Amino acid sequence: MEKDKNLAVLIDGDNIPSKYIKEMMLEIAKYGNPTVKRIYGDWTKPHLNKWKSVLLEHAINPIQQYSYTTGKNATDSAMIIDAMDILYSGQVDGFCIASSDSDFTRLATRIRETGLTVIGIGEKKTPDPFIVACDRFIYLEILHTDEEDEKATKKKKQVDNINPKLIRLIRQSVTDLADDDGWAFLGEVGALIQKKRPSFDARNYGFSKLTPLIQSTGQFEVDQRDGGGRYKLIYIRCKE
Repeated sequence: MEKDKNLAVLIDGDNIPSKYIKEMMLEIAKYGNPTVKRIYGDWTKPHLNKWKSVLLEHAINPIQQYSYTTGKNATDSAMIIDAMDILYSGQVDGFCIASSDSDFTRLATRIRETGLTVIGIGEKKTPDPFIVACDRFIYLEILHTDEEDEKATKKKKQVDNINPKLIRLIRQSVTDLADDDGWAFLGEVGALIQKKRPSFDARNYGFSKLTPLIQSTGQFEVDQRDGGGRYKLIYIRCKE
């Protein structure tokens, strides 16, 4: 069995709402073991009060960073300094940076230059430079569960977001990996799409998995092949 990656989870408390914490930590657990969990902010400020009630529940260590100057974000600087200290300690295999702030773009790039994985988590307002600097970027909005009727409404809106640009991305990725008959293994297609667009996630479009998203477009043939045992290998091919 492959060993879980040790992850450092660094949260920008000024930038991430506390309502997302439960779903966010469950999502992070899919990618590794969060051995370092820290949240940064000026805890003397009232806007962080909601965070205080959930920190113990998730064993997150609050790091105090005073706002020395109005208009300057000292929290970002503290996160970056700590991230570099953790990086050079050699104790983790990757980082999860939770923020919607583009100021962490260079940090994500620097960490990836060492060969470590960077997972970004933030709201949909996150600027593109930070998103593409990560190996994978996850939108908080797709993790947060609301009431069933609201969830159904959101899901419909997300399905409507499947557009020609997304179809072209999928088709090109299939073409890049296709064999002589045009078939490509869906797992490899998904990985390639993720490299091309780190924020890609089937859940952004209202689907739990990539396969039903692909099928919903009507643009691809889908073939399930015996992978041995209980597993099926899914291959797809572009329709003419």
